[in-house]
Amino acid sequence: MENSSVKTGRPRAFDESEALEAALQVFWKRGYEGASLTELTEAMGINRPSLYATFGNKEELFRKALDRYAEKTDFLTQALSEPKIAQVIEKLLIGFADAQTDPNNPPGCLATNSALACSEESQAIRHELCARRLASQLSIQSRLERAKEEGELPEDSDAADMARYIAIISQGMSVQAAGGTTREDLRRVAILAAKSLLPA
Repeated sequence: MENSSVKTGRPRAFDESEALEAALQVFWKRGYEGASLTELTEAMGINRPSLYATFGNKEELFRKALDRYAEKTDFLTQALSEPKIAQVIEKLLIGFADAQTDPNNPPGCLATNSALACSEESQAIRHELCARRLASQLSIQSRLERAKEEGELPEDSDAADMARYIAIISQGMSVQAAGGTTREDLRRVAILAAKSLLPA
């Protein structure tokens, strides 16, 4: 006889990974504030109760989308593992150019696009984006400091300023990409910037 006290959970009627990818695309295109819950749920193919039950509120969904974005654009780790600092810098900057002009995704950088449009009501999101950006910048700085210790960079090199320069170039390329600048043009800028950072 069937035990009526044993209840089975209701299976989800959607794929969480696919729904999160759809949300990422909306956030990437619209930015955090520009993405409405209606647009998000329509793209994800779910209703609001399902969104809240599975992903939390809009802010929590955005944080999960940021994690997915980091996975999709994870060229940083590979670039930093290159043996020579010239390769590191060039791969980083070309990686930014390529990621921001990938034809399979909206142009520009999700974090930059969202940070530029954040109002005072979304300060928690702005702080999250700043913290993630700083973490990446510090990883680059650490690799530059190692190169300086190993004699690949001049003793008077400032690793913090160099890392900041790379970050600013990448953010500028993001704005340009969102405005329609081509991958080829951004790659040329990336190579020029890389050369400017390295000793002659």
